[in-house]
Amino acid sequence: LRCGMRTTKCQLLVTSLCVMLLGLSIATLSTVTHYGLRFTLISNISLDSNSYRVIHHRAFYFGICLSMTLILAGLLSSAATVRESQCLTAMGFFCFALAFCGLIPAACWRYTHSTEVEDSMMDVYDFVYEEVRRNTSSFRRHELTAIHEAFLCCGKHSPFGDTTNVEHKTCPPSHMHDEGQDCLQEIRDFLKKHMDFVVSLLGIAIGFTVYGMILTSFLCFSIHFSSNLYRKGKYILR
Repeated sequence: LRCGMRTTKCQLLVTSLCVMLLGLSIATLSTVTHYGLRFTLISNISLDSNSYRVIHHRAFYFGICLSMTLILAGLLSSAATVRESQCLTAMGFFCFALAFCGLIPAACWRYTHSTEVEDSMMDVYDFVYEEVRRNTSSFRRHELTAIHEAFLCCGKHSPFGDTTNVEHKTCPPSHMHDEGQDCLQEIRDFLKKHMDFVVSLLGIAIGFTVYGMILTSFLCFSIHFSSNLYRKGKYILR
């Protein structure tokens, strides 16, 4: 029992360290996503009817809460391993379970809404582009220019006619004559790579939380049975 307990403690220490690093990675990714130039630009331009701004803010707060939960789970598990405390082990298990309950809905949402983020972001670009094409707003022209500079792209293939005039007014000179710089395609490719990385991080986090729950539960029972094994009987002096 003591040998198995030592093995579990070593595994839990390594897992706790990995979980804390994973929590820091999720916090960093959430911050970069929320304050990154491209994401912030689209969020500021999007209308209230567009779902991107809501997704943008919710993803940030979810990522920060998830990272804090994972870091707390790692710290509690490490402390429980060193001190062999059932209370700390139970708290570590609870944090792992809480993180797991948040990760599963996030992964399911991404699976059921596989293109919602990409579509909402491209809808923002479509709206701004068509506003500029109709010459209804000079302010929108500045926004479209900022998008082109941020994504290093130029215009789009429009079914409503020639777009050369729009591209001359809003595209950076270095990208105005480049082929294959369609902004809708650039936005889709950029978000696909970003979301693939997010999904991979979610999958790794789910694996570590499940493994952490198994180790903490096993350690909790090991501590309980080990304390019973070394418990001495009561002596009555007559």
